[in-house]
Amino acid sequence: MASLLTHPVVPIVLGLALKNSKITFPLLLAAAVASILPDLDVIAFYFGIPYASPFGHRGFTHSISFSILVGLIGMMGYRVLNTTPLWAFIGLFIGSLSHPFLDAMTNGGLGVAWLWPWDDHRYFFPDRPIQVSPIGVSRFLSERGWHVLWSELQWVWLPMISAGLIIYGMRVSCSRFFKKEL
Repeated sequence: MASLLTHPVVPIVLGLALKNSKITFPLLLAAAVASILPDLDVIAFYFGIPYASPFGHRGFTHSISFSILVGLIGMMGYRVLNTTPLWAFIGLFIGSLSHPFLDAMTNGGLGVAWLWPWDDHRYFFPDRPIQVSPIGVSRFLSERGWHVLWSELQWVWLPMISAGLIIYGMRVSCSRFFKKEL
């Protein structure tokens, strides 16, 4: 898995780059939390649920179905997020779905159960440049943890921030040209 520090980068950068009146601070915060939610499945280890089980780590909580459910729950709380039901769904869906997207780019583990409940197979992307993060704070605060952060900086943080700045710059340029906010 990517680290808990890196998962929120995707929804936060996308939200800031695409900022409009519907992408509110509470929605950005909720999307960041949604990006971490799939890793709550690590509690399965404490209950003796095998890693390879659909209910184990990177199982159903890393599926598109789970992300849809998170988005639907977000829709019910759209007023708290100070947005519309559609934007609440989009924000939390993308936040949650960004998690297995990053995990599928790591070089360890069993892959992610994208298609659960229709398919229990675990998937990775063909290219897996991100160093898998160790589970547990003590393991993360080690030399291996620094290697993981360096890998995430190269493959997630810098590309996302660069893309975010490009998108933001294009929005500003277009809004000046068309004399309105995009």
